[in-house]
Parts: sequence; structure tokens; C-alpha cells
Amino acid sequence: MQKALQLGEITLSNDAPMVVVGGLNVLETESLALETADAFSSICNKLGIPYIFKASFDKANRSSKDAYRGPGLEKGLQILDAVKQKYKVPLLTDVHAPEQAAPVAEIVDIIQLPAFLSRQTDLVVAMAETQATINIKKAQFLAPAEMQHIINKFLEAGNEKLMLCERGSSFGYNNLVVDMLGFPILKSFSYPVLFDVTHALQMPGARADSADGRRKDVTALAKSGIAQGIAGLFLEAHPQPNKALCDGPCALPLDKLEPFLQQLKALDDLVKSQEPIDTA
Repeated sequence: MQKALQLGEITLSNDAPMVVVGGLNVLETESLALETADAFSSICNKLGIPYIFKASFDKANRSSKDAYRGPGLEKGLQILDAVKQKYKVPLLTDVHAPEQAAPVAEIVDIIQLPAFLSRQTDLVVAMAETQATINIKKAQFLAPAEMQHIINKFLEAGNEKLMLCERGSSFGYNNLVVDMLGFPILKSFSYPVLFDVTHALQMPGARADSADGRRKDVTALAKSGIAQGIAGLFLEAHPQPNKALCDGPCALPLDKLEPFLQQLKALDDLVKSQEPIDTA
């Protein structure tokens, strides 16, 4: 029995039609955030896909001290609130320190536990206490089954409004792989599962001072994940990926968003129209 989370009119469940959590890797300017939200919102409305806007106000784990991190908490929340007010969509963003959880929860509907920080107990407890919906990123160094420990921390802290997000596993140097057999393990916990396809395209540390990426493979990888029958897709897009201030090599070009989502929705509809086959 798969659990369902309700965000207004949006239902998040592995049994429900796919939801798109999409936007920018990191907030750059308010105008860019609004442009990106406008594209996602209008295309998702056209295709009948429930939509949640995502962007980070701070990227605290950049490869270089001099790399762009974002506008920070105060300015970032102002930009996110501007998106919410204009497009009437739920918001998702990540926090990096316990003291950020409460102010972020006042604006944002879903708080994200970053992959690298997913075992930080103080951060987990602070996030749980907000009673916001939580998106738990699976760390690159954790096996899917180890997500149970993080789930337990949230439950013990009094929050069961949880989502799980796959983003790939470390494989040797400068590489990530996505094990499709990991999705059934994540689904076995019954919480909605998202697939962060653009971060799964990363090649960590493969450039002199930043990650590289494999943007050309985004459609193939996204189709593989959606074929597992999950709650939705998490992705980042940019009107000019080569000029993006963070993770441009992984970002989907914004002008390719509509045909991309059109194909993914068709696949999700097909997968969820079929009865599962028990081959155990």
C-alpha cells in the first residue's frame, strides 16, 4: 500500500500520475526565477502535469570557495515567495543548517534534506519539527535500504510527511550511476519516490573547479526512472545552460522542456495503466 501526500490539489504517490518538481539549480535573479517558473507552469498546465517549483537559495557544498552559492536565505526566500504569489504553485527548497528550517517553512511547502547532509541528526530533527513536508535526498554514499534509518529519525521526531529522492550513487572517481533496482527498494518504504534526473547526470569534481555533467543523456535516464512507476520527476532547467552559475552541464535547456515532458508523461501514463507482474 503506497502512501499519498497531499499538497493542495496535488497528490504525491507512487500510484498517482507523475508530478514534476522543476526549476533552477540555484536562484540567480528574480527575473530568471520567474521566467523559469513561467515556462514550467505553462507547459505543465498544458500537459496536465501537477507542478512544484524548486530552486536553492544557497549551494553550500560547491567544489570551489569562489563558486557562486546563491542569494542567501533572506533574498532567496523573497524570490521564492514572488514565484509562489505569481504562479500559485507549491515550492521546494533545501536547508543546510538547523536554524534555517523554521524560517524556510514559513514560505516553502517542501523542505529538502540535502544528500550530503542526510545523516545529520540535528538538521533532521529541526526540519521535522516544522511539520512541513520533507524531501529526503538519498546520499550518493548510501544504499537504498539505508534510507530506513533516516525515515526513522523523522518519524521519531514526529513528522511522517516524507518523500524519498534518488539522485545516483558514487561509482569510482568523478562518476555517478543510477541502479534501477534501487527504486523498488525505495518504494518498499511506501513513501512517494522522486527521481532527481539532472543531479544523477553529474560527474562530481570532473572539472578543474566544479562538477561536469552529461546533459545529452537526460531523456534516456529520465525515461528509465519513470518506467519504475514512481511519484514524479525532479529536474532542473535553464534558458542558457552553458551560462548557468551552477550545474549547467546537467541542466535541461528550457526550450526543450515541452517535448521532454510530453514524452515522460506518455510513458508514466503507460506504466501506471498496467497491472504489476509478480515474478517473485
